[in-house]
Order: sequence, then C-alpha cells, then structure tokens
Amino acid sequence: MKIGILGAGYVGRILAERLVAAGHEVMLSNSRAPESLFSLRLTLGCLAGSSVEAAQFGEVVILAMPFTVFATIPAAVLADKIVIDAMNYYPERDGHIYALDQGLNSTSAMVQAHFQQARVVKTFNAIRMVDIAAVAAPAGTATRVAIPMAGDDAAAKSVVAGLVNAVGLDCVDVGDLAQGWRFENGTPAYCTLLTRAALLQALQAAQSLGTAHR
Repeated sequence: MKIGILGAGYVGRILAERLVAAGHEVMLSNSRAPESLFSLRLTLGCLAGSSVEAAQFGEVVILAMPFTVFATIPAAVLADKIVIDAMNYYPERDGHIYALDQGLNSTSAMVQAHFQQARVVKTFNAIRMVDIAAVAAPAGTATRVAIPMAGDDAAAKSVVAGLVNAVGLDCVDVGDLAQGWRFENGTPAYCTLLTRAALLQALQAAQSLGTAHR
C-alpha cells in the first residue's frame, strides 16, 4: 500500500520505518524542501516529497505534525483519502484552544471538519513512538500491546487496523470519531502500554471521569 506521511519528526520517522519494514511504500514529507530529507530517505528506505506530493502519493495519509499545522494543508489534496490523525493537542506547545480546553470539541472532529471529504481515523497518537520497536509482537501474542482507534468509516478503520497490526500492535476500535477524546492527552489510555483487555478498562475509566463530550 502507498502511504504518505505529513511530518518528518519523531512520529513520522518511526512510522515510516515500521511501515517500510512491513512492506509498504512510504513517502515522507516535512515543511521544508524534500532535499532536507535526503539522509532520512536513504536510512529509512522511503521516498521524500513535499506535503502535497506525499498527500497525493498516499492511499492512506498520516498526519504526524504539530496539531496547529494541519489546517495549512489544502483540504482538496486529501479528498477521498483515508487520513490517520496521529496528532495530539498540547496547550504548552500549540497555545490554548478554547473548544478543546472546555471539552466542547475533540481534535479529530476539528481535523474532519477541515478535511470534510476525507475519511479520518484517529490512532497512533496514544503510544510513545520510542516504545513501538520495543513492544512490537506478532498477532496472537498474549501480552501484545494494544492501541485505540476511532473513526466514522468502517472500511477505512479496517484498513487502518491492518496497518496497526503490521507494525506489531493490536488495535481496539473505540467507536465513531467523536469517541477519540477517550484516548487523548490526560486520559488513562494515553501513552500507557496496555494489553487489549487492560486498554478496554482504561477506556472505560475515561468514561467514568465525566466529560462534556458525552
């Protein structure tokens, strides 16, 4: 499968490495010229391009950039694409966004509102990239680490779950995109290494905390 990654920071690089190792074609991009990715391209075995080129290249496109940057990407280039939202909102980095601070909106809902014709799925945001290589395990391993996923399109989620499996993790479907708040920064499921059963408990614990997203 062809996968475009928008963002060549730690998240983008690790996902590129893991997905190339799983046999996928990956194009990595950043906010600078593709030439700035020359060494990464050789090291990871991926292609390099501009953000628009990576978006056009990918059947699946991963948003791996600071949260406030996604709206600079023209919505039209991701029309009809499966878009993985791997971003997190950090007020200390991104500045305070009232709707998120007050629980009136979720990050992925904002992403979907911008990319209205894309099929947005939220995942890969609730695990530290440094942990992936260490915990990756074959499917069926009893202690395999699981990560959550949310989205409105069942077919898109099936594709994304396959990619999660390909990098060595289990995938837990949390429900529609509006449920993505359950594994955002500050929740029990966020960046905690958990098996499928333990992750389900953590997601339920988020419900018990109470939130305006209900």
